[in-house]
Amino acid sequence: MIQLFFTEEPPDSVSEEQDFGEPRPYDPGFKGPIAERNCTDVLCCMVFILFVLGYILLGLAAWVHGDPRRVAYPTDSEGHFCGQKGTPYENKSILFYFNLFSCASPSVLINLQCPTTQICVSKCPEKFLTYLEIQTLYKRDESYWEYYRQFCKPSAKLMKTISETLLDNDCPKAIFPGKPFLQRCFPDFSTKNGTLTVGSRTLFEDGSGKTRNAIELRQAANGVNKILEARSVGLKVFEDYVTTWHWILMGLIIAMILSWMFLILMRFIAGFLFWFFMFGVLGIIAYAILLSITEGSVVLLLIFLRKQIRVAIFLMKEGSRAIGCIPGTLLYPILTFILLSICISYWAVTAIFLATSGIPIYKVVIPQGQCIHENKTCDPEIFNTTDIPKVCPGALCIFASYGGKSLYHQYISTFHVYNLFVFLWLVNFVIALGQCALSGAFATYYWTGNKCDDIPPHPLFTSFGRALRYHTGSLAFGSLLIALIQFYRIVLQYMDRHLKNAQNNIAKFFQCCLKCCFWCLENVVKFLNKNAYIMIAVHGENFCTSARDAFNLLMRNIVKVAVTDEVTFLILLLGKILVTGIIGVLAFLLFTERMPIIVEGPTSLNYYWVPLLTVIFGSYLIAHGFFSVYAMCVETIFICFLEDLDRNSGTVTRPYFMTESLLKILMKDDIGTKRQ
Repeated sequence: MIQLFFTEEPPDSVSEEQDFGEPRPYDPGFKGPIAERNCTDVLCCMVFILFVLGYILLGLAAWVHGDPRRVAYPTDSEGHFCGQKGTPYENKSILFYFNLFSCASPSVLINLQCPTTQICVSKCPEKFLTYLEIQTLYKRDESYWEYYRQFCKPSAKLMKTISETLLDNDCPKAIFPGKPFLQRCFPDFSTKNGTLTVGSRTLFEDGSGKTRNAIELRQAANGVNKILEARSVGLKVFEDYVTTWHWILMGLIIAMILSWMFLILMRFIAGFLFWFFMFGVLGIIAYAILLSITEGSVVLLLIFLRKQIRVAIFLMKEGSRAIGCIPGTLLYPILTFILLSICISYWAVTAIFLATSGIPIYKVVIPQGQCIHENKTCDPEIFNTTDIPKVCPGALCIFASYGGKSLYHQYISTFHVYNLFVFLWLVNFVIALGQCALSGAFATYYWTGNKCDDIPPHPLFTSFGRALRYHTGSLAFGSLLIALIQFYRIVLQYMDRHLKNAQNNIAKFFQCCLKCCFWCLENVVKFLNKNAYIMIAVHGENFCTSARDAFNLLMRNIVKVAVTDEVTFLILLLGKILVTGIIGVLAFLLFTERMPIIVEGPTSLNYYWVPLLTVIFGSYLIAHGFFSVYAMCVETIFICFLEDLDRNSGTVTRPYFMTESLLKILMKDDIGTKRQ
């Protein structure tokens, strides 16, 4: 603790800052985060636990009723899984469409909503044939029918007439060469001398007496050719990852080491980085004459705020010292990553099981025209014996989706909403828990007299346990506020996507304003929550009280708050750019074989930008994880610093807890005089 030896207590300073609450009174027994505390926001804790238990029960119910095989395997018109092991369709893993011309777009194909019969086959057709041709060729060679019948239903028989076979949808009218993609037969498009072809042909029979061309088929399946071409790109990307995975891992490890070194060295280079960044910005602005007024304003602002900038830079240096004293905090992002991965995985798996819950639902589909029975449920086993095929010629009974009439199936949509909301709540709770645990550890550092020497053992572990044991309700309260805002933003985005064509310009304008307002609200609440968690970690009070005290404390020192946040943001931004840039340049030189003298990198890459972008993005995430710990450290020390100024005066009876270096800055800048 630091003492200023005044002959008398400094006089009280009365200002407008007193409108934002009274400072905490001096407490000679206060030595940092309070050990003896009670549980806070118990009601919210109970609600949160009930929601989590309900979430677990929802996952179990989805697991019982859902079947992820319905996502892994394509489903034919009768609801059978193509390629499922232990079934008659184990060796038939590809879905074949009888009449591809009835499909409007590739998205219809992938979503299994094409209005044509679909069956499981072992391979795609390799030649052009029509059912009419088979009737003639069969008399000369039975192998033609044996080849064609593998693209028909198992019940198909050649003895039927053509009209009977086509009416019962036992066989397709025609087949043409295709290739499997996403376990579905798509046309084998190619370009020959600038002309689009299918299986080296431009014209072919469709089995109904019409001559078709490749362009018509491509229009029926618009964009399928691009998807097929993307398959080869995907394979090449996968090959590049296989070739360079160890180099990518090495680059990410180097990024972690650089981030760690950057934080440790921050105590020496924080000021240099800030002024380097500012003079760089001023130098860029100087090239534009029209921005000369802006440059002058920035210079005046820097001069006017030079005292607060010096304090902010020192707080950043102090943050580096704190991390050096508590190195375990640099490992905390790993725990956060694990917990977030668990939340994301649970949400994704639950969503898949919910989406595949129920029994197969079949609906009447009309390939052409309209009918009163269209979209009605049907039974494929007795469909041909009903009156629907007579009333609606060409009607088909095709698998549509999975569902049911039970109470569980009636609320599937509600369960999806619940799954999303609790997921958002849990993710924000994990982040809140990390912020509270880190702030408790760093607050212990600040309120310790001899800093590193007197810090109790395992401060991060102690703070984490304290936050989880006493303040789960408060953390759940704060994370609930953010989850509600994020959920509403997702609803707005959903409405915008589905009502885009039905909106007028005025509605779009108001919706854009709502998006902007909720984005701002989310960031404001995140800022206030973070400071509330710091107060919770230090004083052990409930969320509302902590948020109020943090808000009042910040508003009484609004200039310092603004300067510290901006200085921290600029320096951490520059740090992220430096770490990511260094790793990116090294990765570029390695993957483009620009430094074979130093190290020989991979020489058989299809796209060098694949591992390069992976390393750059991964390096940024690693730097962001490390620097988020540092930002929390600076924010905590800053809050403790402001409260130190409020509580104490630097006298013998009320000494400061700040370091001697910071005290010298305060005395020099004459901002150390405090009210009693």
